[in-house]
Amino acid sequence: MRKLARSFLALLFIMLVAVVSYLFGSMSVPTGISNGDQFFTKLQEIKGVIDSRYLYEYKEEDLTEGMYKGFVSALNDPYTQYYTTEEYKAMQEETEGVFGGVGIEVSAMNGKYIEVVAPIKDTPAERAGIKSGDRIFMIDGKEYGADMMQDAVSVMRGEPGKPVKLTILRNVNGKDEQIDFDIIREIINVQSIHAQMLEGNIGYLRVTNFQANTATQFKAAWSDLLAQGAKGIVLDLRNNPGGLLDVTIEIGDLLLPEGDVMKFKYADGTEDSYKSEASMDNTPMVTLINNGSASASEVLSGALKDYGRSEIVGMTTFGKGVVQQIVPLKDGSGVKVTMAEFFTPKDNKIHGVGISPTKEVELPETVTAIGPESLSEDVQLQEAINLLK
Repeated sequence: MRKLARSFLALLFIMLVAVVSYLFGSMSVPTGISNGDQFFTKLQEIKGVIDSRYLYEYKEEDLTEGMYKGFVSALNDPYTQYYTTEEYKAMQEETEGVFGGVGIEVSAMNGKYIEVVAPIKDTPAERAGIKSGDRIFMIDGKEYGADMMQDAVSVMRGEPGKPVKLTILRNVNGKDEQIDFDIIREIINVQSIHAQMLEGNIGYLRVTNFQANTATQFKAAWSDLLAQGAKGIVLDLRNNPGGLLDVTIEIGDLLLPEGDVMKFKYADGTEDSYKSEASMDNTPMVTLINNGSASASEVLSGALKDYGRSEIVGMTTFGKGVVQQIVPLKDGSGVKVTMAEFFTPKDNKIHGVGISPTKEVELPETVTAIGPESLSEDVQLQEAINLLK
């Protein structure tokens, strides 16, 4: 199963190296490409047209990097992407939880627009009013479509204190409304765990994403809430766009009985699974989800639902049920490639479907903030508390 993904990535790397070699005069044909001579001849012909007729100056490295991006984007998978050296470094910084920018997670899933999966808690984007489901139309007056998502991410990131203008499309009463947001970039130091005690001995634990240190912080926060006398815990996964699956599995091991946490299915039909052990904490809990809950947060909420471990309150999740493997290349660039689809323990499909709540509660459109600080408006959190009383 994993051998298939590794073989594909090896072939992809061989093909890219062969193209680079060609640009420096080598005519070797990469293994696995039919009509190799025709491929190289056409590439040379295109390069000749550009050199003889293109009006403006250009950099050879931009043409080369663009070729790599186009090669990978031809798969028409918004989650399989080529990263330049700079983009790969920025992605690593984001995974570690510290980077400069506006603070939003985005997806190109709809194929036309860059869609906001969720604003990151306590960031400029959230404070400005960016919402899940918003579609990015322009950045600093330039249009960006789904096929330009990585370029858009690079532009939104930048030096703290510098402004950036986002123009988004938002569905308001069935019609698209264009809204401008002038946002000042900040250092985005993502704190993925937020915990506090609520009235009635109920603990509140919000996970905003799954990054490298989230499982350790989660276990500490869970134990601390119990030490303070929590008799039930609200797990808030709303607007959680996902992150590292191994971290999610580690958290699932604390909350779930012995068995599958998630299942992988590969292109060749083979399957794999990740399992939890028997040492489950059985503290009563309710889990909150919404359409900004995606990927890893869908894995966790889906497993909690399948085992009947937690009531699931809110709205159906985003529906991102494919897993990517990030592969560094020798020059510091990298490829993120979709290598499997994941399912809940009971084989329920997530991709394009999402996880539905066991009790649907919709927030009024007038609600602009969620969490304990906005309890008077947050009817989803109110319902979770009532279920635990």
